[in-house]
Amino acid sequence: MRYMMLICEDESVAFTEDEDRATMAAIDVWVREMTDRNVRVQGNRLRPVSDATAVRVRGGEVLLADGPFAEAKEQIAGYDIIDCANLDEAIEVAAKHPVAAFGTIEVRPLLPE
Repeated sequence: MRYMMLICEDESVAFTEDEDRATMAAIDVWVREMTDRNVRVQGNRLRPVSDATAVRVRGGEVLLADGPFAEAKEQIAGYDIIDCANLDEAIEVAAKHPVAAFGTIEVRPLLPE
């Protein structure tokens, strides 16, 4: 079954350059491991929420707003699509992601095509 992992972090938390480099290196290790396990289908980082545009249509009118749709402490910073045998494996994969140590990884099953 395929799952989407939404990688959420608090953009206001400041990391040192060394901490940022270490986190990115740990993510690279996670990506290689999950790719080698044939679990990771795809994924990518997202630009900051300051670059987001929320689009809504109300009464036939397109309404745009700067920033993310949700006002929340943590915002989606990236995503991964994973293909796992079951939810238990998806949780194991998400728990290994380095951002899980300081952010949140939301695991959500994809609807079948």
